[in-house]
Amino acid sequence: MDAGEFSHFRINHSTHFAERQNHINGTENFWNQAKCHLRKFNGIPKAHFELYLKECEWRFNNSEIKVLVPF
Repeated sequence: MDAGEFSHFRINHSTHFAERQNHINGTENFWNQAKCHLRKFNGIPKAHFELYLKECEWRFNNSEIKVLVPF
């Protein structure tokens, strides 16, 4: 499957877990961190979910910054 710049590859996890560039480790890492962060809020309004997720994205992409940034 080709969807523009993305390609879909089928991975048989019983024989190959991560093969070169064909893996979802980065995505799974992001979701793990996002879920951990979002759990702290004990519920998020649906209307603001995208904003909370964008905050998680920013924190994930800027994780090397050691300064606490209050939101």
